[in-house]
Amino acid sequence: MGSMPSLSFRRINYCPWRHNIRSIPSLSSSSYSVACSLSSPSPSPSASAECSGEEAQSITTTTTTTNPKSEKKSKKSSSSSYFPKRGQTLELVCESLAFKAKGVCKVADTGFVVMCDRALPGERFIGRVTRKKDNYAQVAKLETISPHWDFVEAPCEYASHCGGCKTQNLLYEAQVRLKEQQVLDLVVHVGKFSDKDPEFSTIMKPIVPCDIQFHYRNKMEFSFGAKRWVPKEQLQEERDETDAFALGLHAPGFFDKVLNVSKCLLQTEPANKVLAVIQDCWRDPELRLSPYNCHSHAGFLKHLMLRTGRDIDTGLPELMVNFVTSSYKPELLKPLVEKIEAFPEVVSIINNVNTSVGNTSVGEEEYTLYGKSTITEVLRGLTFQISANSFFQTNTHQAEVLYKLIEDTACLKGDGSEIVLDLFCGTGTIGLTLARRVKHVYGYEVVPQAISDARINAKLNGICNATFIQGDLSKIGENFGNEFPKPDAVITDPNRPGMHIKLIKYLLNLKAPRIIYVSCNPATCARDLDYLCHGIVEKDIQGCYRLRSLQPVDMFPHTPHIECVCLLELS
Repeated sequence: MGSMPSLSFRRINYCPWRHNIRSIPSLSSSSYSVACSLSSPSPSPSASAECSGEEAQSITTTTTTTNPKSEKKSKKSSSSSYFPKRGQTLELVCESLAFKAKGVCKVADTGFVVMCDRALPGERFIGRVTRKKDNYAQVAKLETISPHWDFVEAPCEYASHCGGCKTQNLLYEAQVRLKEQQVLDLVVHVGKFSDKDPEFSTIMKPIVPCDIQFHYRNKMEFSFGAKRWVPKEQLQEERDETDAFALGLHAPGFFDKVLNVSKCLLQTEPANKVLAVIQDCWRDPELRLSPYNCHSHAGFLKHLMLRTGRDIDTGLPELMVNFVTSSYKPELLKPLVEKIEAFPEVVSIINNVNTSVGNTSVGEEEYTLYGKSTITEVLRGLTFQISANSFFQTNTHQAEVLYKLIEDTACLKGDGSEIVLDLFCGTGTIGLTLARRVKHVYGYEVVPQAISDARINAKLNGICNATFIQGDLSKIGENFGNEFPKPDAVITDPNRPGMHIKLIKYLLNLKAPRIIYVSCNPATCARDLDYLCHGIVEKDIQGCYRLRSLQPVDMFPHTPHIECVCLLELS
């Protein structure tokens, strides 16, 4: 597929959701190799620069002249243009969006690839080179000359500074169009599937958009910080000592600075009400509450986690508030507890105590300060109990769509005769939703608490044909698989790094008729699909599956994250 010309202003016109994905211009091979190097922890061998530095430089020094000094100057100027130096300022145009929402640009006349965070397709801007690699550079955007295509005003006041919603000022239809193209490019360049194959257009399915673009998250985690990050334009404003404290989200690129947030448009309205009340009072000196300082390791408050569920009888929202602190001092939290327990939606207030110096929100000890220790949610007709540290899909509405898609993709007979192996099962949500149609589900997960939650959820829903086993799927041995019969279908839902090579080898030897690969990282998904279908030549591993369908799903609007559901069938 051809790339867009350098410094062009070509517009991608809006088209309906189920458009032809081939109509969208994709990244060139060299551009995409750079994008893949940024997104994939274990890039495909093919994801390398299209040409070497010497080849690239020879392309840029084709000007002919009879003056040696002029020729030398021309070469120096061209070389400088092709290999921008750190600190150099460039005028650029963003051509496309790579995975993780990195804007892909090219230096004028040379094609040298430049990546810029928060640059969107069509945007002309001034950028400063911050980092230089062999085949690309990274720039920081200094000033926008002309806006990007499909521009909309971001409704969130923090959108320009928060690292969560990088594309909130991009029309949603354009967001999903770009996400779909990113998946396609990864499948071609990393997965090594040919888009010239007649079956390719039927394998790649149009992306499923999300009907709800705001207030869709059922879980948000905020950090307390001793150093507040403020935009440059607010640096001159006078602040007292407590104004240096912050409760919000970490500023992009800073582990020790927090952007103060009073409202997040991604979380539910009840959660925002609780956040506002806590923001109003936690800095009061009389309460003697101090934010944790990650440098001195002093301070009490570390994190605030807000989770929203649903009452199974009334259908009304129920909220869990979880304070993560450095020690157990309930008397210090009592004033905050008394204020937020007044909200009828708040049914649980938890205190996780984390004495380590790390930034994790999972505590070594957990205390219930008010109400019950869990909240509930209904998904695919099943009831799930959610504890403070349980994994649960953070977009409940779109999880219904995703799990229905997984069930349809699994092609189950529905007569109760099949065995399903559920890898990376978490709290068992996928396996339990399939259990009513199969003979037995066997789930594996490394986190002990998740396995405990899965067993509780199975019992809560009266499901007896599901077995959940705790184990690390990256450290499987020769005896793995002795606990269950050969499955008819394997569901694998790994975290962002994808599957370990040991597990891939096991699946290739197991030869289950179908594998349903659910991925939250299309880069590592494409790599694993390549291994399962094409094998690994250098390791003398042969692939034995055929990719039958790949369905992108937008679970998180305004963010770079993409979910994919893939069907693999034994060749």
